[in-house]
Amino acid sequence: MKIRLSLLGGAVLCLGLAGCSHVAPLSQAEACANGLNRGFAELQDAKAKGFSGSVSWIKAAGLLSAAKIQQQLNRYPSCINKTQRAREFIRRADMGL
Repeated sequence: MKIRLSLLGGAVLCLGLAGCSHVAPLSQAEACANGLNRGFAELQDAKAKGFSGSVSWIKAAGLLSAAKIQQQLNRYPSCINKTQRAREFIRRADMGL
């Protein structure tokens, strides 16, 4: 009886873990979404200030577009990396670099 219960418990545990293996940690998904929201808002602010033609602004726009694709593919670490890099380029655009 104990063997059956332990086998059943092990099977349930394996199924539970397998069912959740494709789900990213909520914090990474949220960090990606938050980074995209902030990044696109900062990009629009920089555009309103007249920095939309700068090389840094263009790089930031490309990175944010790529980050959005990474988000759709559930590749959250890559999305987070790209949004952080994009926001740095936006800061550089604001400084005129």
